[in-house]
Formats: sequence, C-alpha cells, structure tokens
Amino acid sequence: MAEPAETVRVHDRFYIDGRWVEPSSDAMIEVIDSATEEPFLRVAAAQPPDMDRAIAAARRAFDEGPWPRLSHRERADYLRKLATGIKARTEDFAGVWARETGVLYNFAVRIGAMAEHSLNGYADLAETFAFEEPGLPSMWGGSGMLIREPVGVVGAIYPWNGALEYIVHKAGPALLAGCTVVLKSPSQAPGEAYLVAEIADEIGLPPGVLNIVTADRTVGEQLVTDPRVDKITFTGSTAAGRRIAALGGQRVARVTLELGGKSAAVILDDADVAGAARSLAGIECFQSGQVCASLTRIIVPRSRHDEMVEAIAAVFREVRVGSPFDPQTQMGPLASAAQRERVEGYVAKGVASGATLAAGGGRPKELDRGWFVEPTVFGNVDNSSVIAQEEIFGPVLSVIPAQDEKDAVRLANDSIYGLNAAVFTPDTDRALAVARQLRSGTVGQNGFKPDFGIAFGGFKQSGIGREGVREGIRAYLETKTVILGDAVAIG
Repeated sequence: MAEPAETVRVHDRFYIDGRWVEPSSDAMIEVIDSATEEPFLRVAAAQPPDMDRAIAAARRAFDEGPWPRLSHRERADYLRKLATGIKARTEDFAGVWARETGVLYNFAVRIGAMAEHSLNGYADLAETFAFEEPGLPSMWGGSGMLIREPVGVVGAIYPWNGALEYIVHKAGPALLAGCTVVLKSPSQAPGEAYLVAEIADEIGLPPGVLNIVTADRTVGEQLVTDPRVDKITFTGSTAAGRRIAALGGQRVARVTLELGGKSAAVILDDADVAGAARSLAGIECFQSGQVCASLTRIIVPRSRHDEMVEAIAAVFREVRVGSPFDPQTQMGPLASAAQRERVEGYVAKGVASGATLAAGGGRPKELDRGWFVEPTVFGNVDNSSVIAQEEIFGPVLSVIPAQDEKDAVRLANDSIYGLNAAVFTPDTDRALAVARQLRSGTVGQNGFKPDFGIAFGGFKQSGIGREGVREGIRAYLETKTVILGDAVAIG
C-alpha cells in the first residue's frame, strides 16, 4: 500500500448512549503521524462532564436497559456483527494503527482477521461457558446452584500501542457477559476507537451499552473512582497500574490489570543459537519493540554469549528502517518524540553501565523526519543494571550471560515483572521443566508465543487477572450461590 496523503481527519463528537454527542468544551487532541511528524487526526478531548455523561449512560443501560436481560446467544449475535464490521474495515484500522504507532502496515492488515477471530471466539462462549451450574449438593439439603452474572458497568482503559486488540479483549467478554462499557481511548491513539464506535452505531448496539470517549489520564481516573463503575480493566504501565489498584481498593472495585514486562528468553545449551537470534531480532522489529510482552532479556550460557550477541547484531545491522507503509521496510518509527527520547535515554544508560553496544544505538542517518531509532543490542549486560530491569518499550535487547541452567532460571526470575517468557531448546521435556520454574504468565518454546485464545496476563508486578477467551470472561462475572428447597431447622 502506498503511504497515505497528509490529510487531517476530524472527529469532534463522542459516542455516548448510542448517539454522537457534542463535547462539553472545544478542547481537541492532535494526533501526529509517527513517520512524518505531521498531524493526521484531531479528536475531541473529554472533560469531566463528558466522562460523567458516559458513565451515567452505561449505568442506566445496565440498570434499566435490555442488554443484561438478553440471552447470551442474543448478545453473541451482536458480537458477531461487530466482528464482521471490523473485518470489513481492516484497511482503515491498519492505516490508523500504522500512523499512530509506527507498526508495519504489512503486519497491521492482519488485525481485522485477528479481531474477527477473537470476537467470534467470545461469541462461541454463549454456547459453551457454564454461566449456570444447577444441581449442586448443599449442606442445607435441597438443590444448590452457581449462577455467573455480569459484574455491572465496566470502565475499560487501554494503551496506545495496540488499540484494537485491547478493545476486543476488554469489550468483547464484557459485552457477552451482559456488562455495559465505558471505553477510554488514549489521547495518543484514539483512531481505532472511533472506527469501533461507527461500527457499533451501524449494527444498532442498544443505547448506553458501549460508550467511547478520548481523554487524558486525569479524566480517565473518574472511571476508577466513580462508584457507578463496578469494574476496571486496565492495560498499561506498572506505575499507572499501581495507582489504579490503590484508587480502586478504596472502594473495593473489581480490577483486572495487565501491566509492564521485562520478559526473558532463556537459551539452553542445546538451542540453535542462530535460529534463536533470528527469531528474537525479528519479533522485536515489527512494532519497534513497543510491546509489553517483548522478549528483551536474552539469557544465554556464558560459553555461547558472544555467538548470540553477534548473531543478533548481524540481523539488526541489516534491518531496513523506514516508512511503515513501504513493503520493504522491516521496522518503522517509534510512536512519538517522547518515546524516542525515552529509548535513547536507556541506550545512554546501557553504555554508561559498561555493557557492550554491539549494534544500533542511534538514529538512521538517512531519515531526517519521523521518530526513528536503530534496532539495538547490548552484550555483557549485568542483570541488575537499569537496561535489564526497567521496561524500555523500544527495540533494545540485552544479552545476559548465565553460568548454567539453574543460574539462567534464577536470572530470568530476578525481576519485578513476570508477563512473558520463552525457553529455546529442541527438547520439549526440557522446555516444560524450565517453563514450570519460570515465574511468568506465558512461556513459549522456541519463540514469542502470547496467546489470548488461551489466557494472557502476568505474575508479580505484571498484573492481576487474565485476559483471553475462556479465562478472560471470568473477570466480567460475579458468582452467585442459590440454594433452593425448604429451610432446614437448626437445633
């Protein structure tokens, strides 16, 4: 696909209560193309009255509207229509995502099919998930039941790096469960949410079921503190997650938190080092390392450390950095100037720590516009150093030598995070044995393998709860025990 013309699209309304409504102020947010540094989108910026209106609409729709009272099959029908609408506008979603974040367009065009598959997977739960379990024995006699009912109004807050994916995995299970949703889109990446709102409007989703506003963090906190909101689902930084947990805890709000990561790839002594290097370097480039689950700590036997560093460096030196819309590009820009400054700051800290800068570390000399950086790899990294412990959120890999397998497991677990991991070995039994020792929500053999179709989420400070089809819907349900039959006398 050719790079789009520099036109600025304007969205000056919010989607609230099934209608496009005027904002309470004329405040606007300008969204900048990450490759050209030119504005391409302007959207209304929600103020406290706008968020209040969205929350009120969701509350009313849950308490008084038809949505929670429909059957799961009826709600599933709406999800399937939403899935079809998203798939039909794949190119629109892909174009916005690439311009907002720098993700490669050739990868981004897969998002429509991925979203369709996920939403249909949630819809399938209408037939297979145990929303009711009757006939349970009770200590009181009679018949016991477990009934899983919608938790209520959901405040969904998601980050800028993969908007549609997060929308699907938050709104999808919430809507099937019977919840109503206020979706807060990030100011850096609001475009996908507007496309979803347009589709929701087209398919006739009942008023107040899905409300979408774009707001900064301050206004977003209304969702966390407002007692009309029963549940918060948040994906973002660990620092922001800690604050949400603290604020939500004051009123015992239900929370699901998918937070940061500093994920380890453990290279065992029988691994194909060259193959592992190609895999790890390649996956780091498609979204310029702006992925919470990135495998950024490469833990390798000391005897093979130099081989691994050079293998990754060789791949990175050949990576073509450029426009995400160019089919020949292998890595696009970072999402913003601030993001590039962050990455460059960590590169400087890596050099200062004494780690070996083996490739990258600068800006591509031929690109004078756009927030580009070179893919970067450090060798001889101390696992206690800043670049090994803090989430960089950019294309920077750290290769860390280990004495043996036991030491490799220790190093992998020596982190406040536990989101994702990998074990590289051709031996499935060894991979499973090491995976069982890693304190991580996902572990893949020989690669980056997060899977929302099964479950995704983290140990430790990488979050609370899980997202993904069967595990994910549990977060949007409350379990009620009902005992039927005559009362039993006591005493």
